[in-house]
Amino acid sequence: MDNTNDDRKANADSSSPSGRLGGAYKIAILNGDGIGPEVTAQSIKVLNAIAQQYGHTFHYKEALIGADAIDKTGEALPSATVDICLDSDAVLFGAVGHPKYDNDPSAKVRPEQGILGIRKALQLFANIRPVTTYKTLQHLSPLKPSQLEGVDCVIFRELTGGIYFGKKSTSEDGNSASDECYYTRPEIERVTHLAFRYAQNRKKKVTLIDKANVLETSRLWRKVVQEIAAQYSDISIDYMFVDNAAMQMILNPKQFDVVLTENMFGDIISDEASVLSGSLGMLPSASVGNGTALFEPIHGSYPQAAGKDIANPIGSVLSAAMMLDHFGLHAEAQVIREAVDWTLQNNFVTKDIDPVNFYFTSTIGDLVSDYVSGKIPGSVHKGNIELRKSTII
Repeated sequence: MDNTNDDRKANADSSSPSGRLGGAYKIAILNGDGIGPEVTAQSIKVLNAIAQQYGHTFHYKEALIGADAIDKTGEALPSATVDICLDSDAVLFGAVGHPKYDNDPSAKVRPEQGILGIRKALQLFANIRPVTTYKTLQHLSPLKPSQLEGVDCVIFRELTGGIYFGKKSTSEDGNSASDECYYTRPEIERVTHLAFRYAQNRKKKVTLIDKANVLETSRLWRKVVQEIAAQYSDISIDYMFVDNAAMQMILNPKQFDVVLTENMFGDIISDEASVLSGSLGMLPSASVGNGTALFEPIHGSYPQAAGKDIANPIGSVLSAAMMLDHFGLHAEAQVIREAVDWTLQNNFVTKDIDPVNFYFTSTIGDLVSDYVSGKIPGSVHKGNIELRKSTII
């Protein structure tokens, strides 16, 4: 085990952008609502194991967001939270949302305003969602195993424009309403370049999802993407209407490599793609832009499970791995992914994956941390692992 640890440290040294061992990073922690604090706690646990093994220092600073922030300050995104995030190297985010706001259409302040606000404040213009399938979880997917083999794509969703941010109006009598879908060339260009550069390190294929047969904004998207595609001669580009894309994501998901799309289409398609893995709790995401990047699992706040220690922390843990990749700590990120694979292969899973023989949120966090720390022996007897502990006997 000692040699393994030394090898990991050597890999960390070569993977860091500065070639240094023992980097220090400031990470803002936005726990949010529902299961957010529980799953984020497991990511911090894993990051602490990484810090110990590789000689890094992670400085955490917590801040309020969502329903928790509304209850305590009256705002979904207090200015203090924005300041903490702007002063950090990255943000690790949990989830926002609470039934008392979902069920009150008259509420003027809503938890979701927190995440939309922090994206704007940090100038985050692209959401990156990798979609990966695991053989041990294929039975949980609505698709046949044969359709899941080889599925490995990344969805690039534009975050700052479109119908979510366009002008909104409701008539005085309340009988009509409108939401404007608005995009500019620069908004499309920056996320498109990002997607094409990413594709250069993958299978060199980009699929633009739009509705160019109906929408003017989609026609602008297609025009701009076609112009930019000419600058990337090594990348193949194809175009797909969003209704067909929704069907193809189920019929033949392995055809996709890098998927590029606007805000609302990306929201819908990425959630659809998330079921391929077998559980919403499995998938991570990154939101990047001109400054501090934000990393979060794609699931919601799942308030029904809050405080029960049953939520799946893997999406959050893998988001932390994406954060390490963002720092240039690729060896560290890879060992986290290896640890996640190990837990799945050994059927150490949470209730969403196995409702009978499941392990607690904190137990999964302990197991991943122990793997990172080199404490997991080659052979593990499941009977020796307590539900709330990961002590290996």
